[in-house]
Amino acid sequence: MSSVYDTAFFLKHQASARSSADVVVPHLVDLVRPACVLDLGCGLGTWLAAFRARGVAEVCGVDGEYVQRELLEIPSVHFVAADLTRPLDLGRRFDLALSLEVAEHLDEGAAPVLVDSLIRHAPVVAFSAAVPGQGGEHHVNCRWPDYWAELFRARGYEVVDCLRPVIWGRTDVDWWYQQNLLLFVERRHLAATPRLAEAHRLHPAPRLLARVHPCLLEEVLAWGMEQARARWSVPPPDAAK
Repeated sequence: MSSVYDTAFFLKHQASARSSADVVVPHLVDLVRPACVLDLGCGLGTWLAAFRARGVAEVCGVDGEYVQRELLEIPSVHFVAADLTRPLDLGRRFDLALSLEVAEHLDEGAAPVLVDSLIRHAPVVAFSAAVPGQGGEHHVNCRWPDYWAELFRARGYEVVDCLRPVIWGRTDVDWWYQQNLLLFVERRHLAATPRLAEAHRLHPAPRLLARVHPCLLEEVLAWGMEQARARWSVPPPDAAK
């Protein structure tokens, strides 16, 4: 796995992740008012750095041993190396947990393990995962969001689809977050938190959570055209000369 998630992998996405976090994090801070935030699959800690910049001093990022500590955007004391395919228990709770475009990189059998690790640590989870057809490195378990919603729902967490409407169409937010980013909130916490309850009322989860962003559609169409040309094009008569 370390050969897949090398330094080049993280640096490739760093700038756009920072731009996306700068837009989304203020919404999460306003909704959740977190004093402490956990990020499972934090990469270089870009999203956690955005929380720290907005006054959330207590953060924890979890990812593999392959993350180079000198590249972290958070102090290394806030980083924990762990295998996310195995149950995680840090022995404490956070106000908010993140898992952003991580779940698709883990084998199918690890899906409930990741969800259990998230809900073990926080009553509110910001979750985004690649859908079928979404390209990327080592995408081995791409699922529609209803799949993840069912895993959370079975564990007492409800969907609050309040982020996608406010970031949809923004050029400074990566399209995969616009397409996939949902909140999952523990039912008891939802009922006891007026801000989240109001967000849930204003943005009830649609019957089908699945969305396809125009950028994904364009990528798939472009790939299909390339495949069709490669399969059906006839080389000119003198191509072999």
